[in-house]
Amino acid sequence: MIEKLKEFESKYQEILEQLSDPVVLSDQKKIAILAKKEASLKKYSESYHEYVELLSDIEDFSILKKEETDKEEKKQIEIELSSMNEKKVKIEEYIRELLIPKDPDEEKNVIIEIRAAAGGDEAAMFAADLFRMYSNYATENKLKVDVMSSNQIGIGGFKEMIFGVIGINAYKNFKFESGVHRVQRVPVTESGGRIHTSTITVAVMAEAEDAEVEIDPNDLRVDVFNASGHGGQNVQKNETAIRITHLPTGLVVVCQDERSKLQNRLRAMKILYSRLLDAEKQRIQKEESLTRKTQVGWGDRSEKIRTYNFPQNRITDHRIGLSLYNLPDIMNGNMSELVKSLQMAWNEKNISE
Repeated sequence: MIEKLKEFESKYQEILEQLSDPVVLSDQKKIAILAKKEASLKKYSESYHEYVELLSDIEDFSILKKEETDKEEKKQIEIELSSMNEKKVKIEEYIRELLIPKDPDEEKNVIIEIRAAAGGDEAAMFAADLFRMYSNYATENKLKVDVMSSNQIGIGGFKEMIFGVIGINAYKNFKFESGVHRVQRVPVTESGGRIHTSTITVAVMAEAEDAEVEIDPNDLRVDVFNASGHGGQNVQKNETAIRITHLPTGLVVVCQDERSKLQNRLRAMKILYSRLLDAEKQRIQKEESLTRKTQVGWGDRSEKIRTYNFPQNRITDHRIGLSLYNLPDIMNGNMSELVKSLQMAWNEKNISE
């Protein structure tokens, strides 16, 4: 435990040195990134110094106890030692929790992409339901929802919905939603009362900061065209929609919901940055999964993670085998029990590893 804390303390001191470097101080973006790292590592440094100091005091008082001949003085030393050892147990418990591997992206804003997969209009309708569920959950946690791009169908569903969630711990609150979501219910368009099964894919990405991803402007093809769908006459008459293609990877981002080219371009670039960062994380994750079988089920975008069974009022998360029988409540955004259960399972997995 001491050795691990030493590693964090060393990283903390390195960042403090960088923050005092005149070259770094001239780069505002780098300062912002380092300041966040410094804040996240500070608790490790404080715990390290507190723990080392306490161990030193316990050692000193243990020596005093052996050398002391006066009974009253010895009794006082024993009381002090007892108090110190109680404190040591508490600090060690705190440090064990502190040393559970943390996702460096947890405190970041997040970009969520919901796409209708199998199931036609019913899948699009459920994509809209998921968006409402996430929006309500975000509001409950004092997070802001920002729609970035959407592709709506006539009956109110979405073939695609891309939105940002902004605020402290946004990624932490949504990180377990990536994967395939399956819904079983009678669609509103079904007159015969038959239950349909549809699927929706969800991708959750930490919002990339500019300094984390480098994009050569020469690697981008930017197309401007007339927006389609909702947006009013302004959108229809003027070329405001933006399509950005990242040539080396083939990634394409389209934004048309805003009324100006600049706003659409800024949103498209934000999504592109985050997709590129996420693609690199996915690549590393796949490499790790070759040796860490437990990774499967916690990050594989193609894996079915959850089923929403409306006839039985049941939601089941297949990664942890959890079934809850309050589906309407959860669909209204009351996801706290589900998210906490996933977080606990994730922590236990990391501790065991």
